[in-house]
Amino acid sequence: MSNGGISLSHDAQNFRKKTWIKPMKTNPPNAPKDGDHCSVIGGTHKSKSGTVRDVNTSKTGHVTITVVQADGERFKTLAKNVVVHVDDQRQ
Repeated sequence: MSNGGISLSHDAQNFRKKTWIKPMKTNPPNAPKDGDHCSVIGGTHKSKSGTVRDVNTSKTGHVTITVVQADGERFKTLAKNVVVHVDDQRQ
């Protein structure tokens, strides 16, 4: 492989192939936050609702939340499966 008339070693060629720029992570404006009331619209816990108590991001980038229902029941679900109820007081 040639780079402007300069030959690269096999190791340098492999390094160039494996190097990439990761996109910057951004949180959407409607991302669930601790204390928000939400409803689950997909997945195993579909049609349940409650209060967000814990927000975690896994090594792979998936956001999981713990939801506590009014009766104290807790469950974990993916943030992409919930809709946050917006209050007039929330800014």
